[in-house]
Amino acid sequence: MTDTETPRYTRADFQSNQEVRWCPGCGDYTILASVQTFLAEAGLDREKVVFVSGIGCSSRFPYYMSTYGFHGIHGRAPAIASGIALANPSLSVWVVTGDGDALSIGGNHIIHTMRRNLNIKVLLFNNQIYGLTKGQFSPTSEFGKRTKSSPTGALGRPFNPISLALGAEATFVARTIDMDRPHTIEVLRRAYQHRGSAFIEIYQNCNVFNDKAFAELTGKDQRLANRINLEHGKPVVFGPNQDKGVVLGASGARVVDVAEVGLEALHVHDEHAPDPATAFALSRLSHGPHGPTPIGVFRDVQRSLYEDELQRQVSDTQGGRGPADLSELIRQTGTWAAN
Repeated sequence: MTDTETPRYTRADFQSNQEVRWCPGCGDYTILASVQTFLAEAGLDREKVVFVSGIGCSSRFPYYMSTYGFHGIHGRAPAIASGIALANPSLSVWVVTGDGDALSIGGNHIIHTMRRNLNIKVLLFNNQIYGLTKGQFSPTSEFGKRTKSSPTGALGRPFNPISLALGAEATFVARTIDMDRPHTIEVLRRAYQHRGSAFIEIYQNCNVFNDKAFAELTGKDQRLANRINLEHGKPVVFGPNQDKGVVLGASGARVVDVAEVGLEALHVHDEHAPDPATAFALSRLSHGPHGPTPIGVFRDVQRSLYEDELQRQVSDTQGGRGPADLSELIRQTGTWAAN
């Protein structure tokens, strides 16, 4: 859309008539506004968009969108979304999930959705806590986290959602922050334009049960020292005076002083690198929102789409091979008798 064109939609066109019911001050409000704004600016037809959710605070999302939506069961949103994407590839299918919904009971589903490279966009709201059930530790809660279900400290080591998505070979992987609406909208635009699985981790503040969990990346004084903005084709530098940088070595990625190593020694970010190893190394700079933490697009590569491969397989069958013979399959030599 050019500057002189009248937008087809406004954000209000994507707002449903349902009362938005999250705790006052919840980061979900900002994410909702960012998604609605993005959809309006992109000019997507509302009847071509589907939001699918599981269980959790974030899973109220479909009710607040004036699009198609499906509120599923705990952890199963990726499976439902997969069926929708395969049945109607013309739809823009989005999964809205939380760190508990996606990475606990839904861990298997989320991994295989990424692995298959279905044309599905996953928005993972990560507040590092179970909010809907009132403050238990989640798969992304830090070690030693004291909660109602871990009064003496959580013992499990937390998932790194970005590392998990990269390990599952997701073809688009990014991270953003709820209160940074311009950045979130840009990441959403990139994910929508990407043809294949897209995984976006959104750091989302739960001001009731885990307030200020991301203060090191959002605080006025702290964010300049800790937020690493990944930009394709540029050296990875950060800090108030751009005096810190990232280098890669045999032991992975590490933070250095630019003055000590020189600008030419810094890693130049390549989000299109076919091998996810470098992006994975960057994701391991921090295992949570503490200290220097990369934000932005880690990976954006192209790979054959699951839907396309399925259609090709169906076409080949109809084009000469014919349907499979079930009786022949049953009687093939790969059977045996048990005594």
